[in-house]
Amino acid sequence: MEQNTPQCCHCSERKTERSEAERKRLLNRLRRIEGQVRGLQKMLEQDAYCPDILNQSAAVKAAIDAFSRDLLARHIHTCVVRGIRSGDDDAVDELAELVQKMMR
Repeated sequence: MEQNTPQCCHCSERKTERSEAERKRLLNRLRRIEGQVRGLQKMLEQDAYCPDILNQSAAVKAAIDAFSRDLLARHIHTCVVRGIRSGDDDAVDELAELVQKMMR
């Protein structure tokens, strides 16, 4: 599913093709998170009580973490497995690096 096509100057040149259903599901999650962040902004603008803002902030963080775990699992089941099966040891190194970043 990966293709070696240029994406942008700050991103990997590789891409992962996703089904339309998966793309839609991931985008919907991100849009919900975006709405939560806008809610945080509105709470701050309206001088909401600090613990209320912090609770909402924790919810946003949990939603981002869940999104990342979901995407990582998909990456492991597709890209990493494909790399290992084709003898690409770099796939394991890349996965280890991703896990390290996510654990920070």
